[in-house]
Amino acid sequence: MDYKEALEYINGVSWLGSRPGLERVRELLEKLGRPQDGLKFIHIAGTNGKGSCAALLSSVMKCCGYKTGLFTSPYLFRFNERMQINGKQIEDEALADIVGRIQPQAEAMEQHPTEFEMMTAAALLWFKEQNCDIAVLETGLGGRLDATNVIESPEVSVIMNIGLDHTEILGDTLEKIAAEKAGIIKSGCPCVLYQQQESVMDVIRARCRELGAKLSIADLSGRAKEFDSIYGQSFSYKGEHYALPLLGEHQLKNAAVALEAVERLREKGWKLEQNDVEHGIYAVSWPGRFEIIHDDPIFVVDGGHNPQCAETVAENLENYFPGLRHVLLVGMLADKDCRGTLEVLNRAADEYVCIAPESGRALPADELAKLLKKYGKKLTVCSSIKEGVSAAIDAARGNTGMVCAVGSLYSVGPIRACFDLH
Repeated sequence: MDYKEALEYINGVSWLGSRPGLERVRELLEKLGRPQDGLKFIHIAGTNGKGSCAALLSSVMKCCGYKTGLFTSPYLFRFNERMQINGKQIEDEALADIVGRIQPQAEAMEQHPTEFEMMTAAALLWFKEQNCDIAVLETGLGGRLDATNVIESPEVSVIMNIGLDHTEILGDTLEKIAAEKAGIIKSGCPCVLYQQQESVMDVIRARCRELGAKLSIADLSGRAKEFDSIYGQSFSYKGEHYALPLLGEHQLKNAAVALEAVERLREKGWKLEQNDVEHGIYAVSWPGRFEIIHDDPIFVVDGGHNPQCAETVAENLENYFPGLRHVLLVGMLADKDCRGTLEVLNRAADEYVCIAPESGRALPADELAKLLKKYGKKLTVCSSIKEGVSAAIDAARGNTGMVCAVGSLYSVGPIRACFDLH
């Protein structure tokens, strides 16, 4: 099997979608020799911020001298982004080899594993064969029944900010969703929690008490921000100073959670020197999260796709670019809370350019325009992402403005590609 055939096979089973449950992935991993055994893990769940926290912790562990695997989703440009070791994506040949070995095992199963289940197994197999010291796993959907939850005892579990997303699967209240996310907490294993609504934290507290898991809630109130710019920010956490290249108040909170996890890892014997931790925070790269990709005019791209993310984007636009006209380049998936997200974004929007993300679940651009029409702001509907980027730039240049592309991670890669960013 070559790389092209591997991707075709993976795409060929994508129609199976999401089917919560651990039976299939457990059976597949048994057939592959249980590669998860003997590996060390940091396991991260949550609605928002889990990818950023995963990137931060991966960067820290790498800078502290540990061979570190990272498993995330979705990808921006290439499928290989989902599996990395020390910041390097899995090579085409290695991915093809692993998928080629997984295929006959998957085909022999009575219930075929989903694409995410197969990729979870592929990542675990690769990390094991490459002798990783530790692997950072981001859940795909939920936690309790997520394929990554096949691992038994992580070094630390991390639960990030929880919002209303995937409600048809996870539940229609924050508390129900929190209970699903809390499924990654394991007996006796420390858990770090993003400070948030009390009723949500109570669900996590109860689960930790039940399992005898030490709970640490990151302090999100005591950060002393020393300066801000459109290129990064610095902050203090528990008396130590850090420089962070990611923008936004929310990223300071994500970094605080990551640093709290570092403390729990130190308690478990991991040698994490402070200078190396500071370097890891400074060296993190996480594209597509309020990322400035062009400066004439300023062009920001953000993958935010729910009301919580929209709050962050609106706040960042108001804080970083208060004197500019905000042209929002928006594309969303039809199965997201489009109305709720747009309602929040509108407070920071002066003009809209509508596109459709590159996904079969995309909301057509003209349907998006119908939802936005009630706000009475200038609207442009574009037939492609490339056309939308050009239209948004033209609108910003002519009105002393800036562009913010927002609404879906599935648009981020194609938008960045318009600027030759790969």
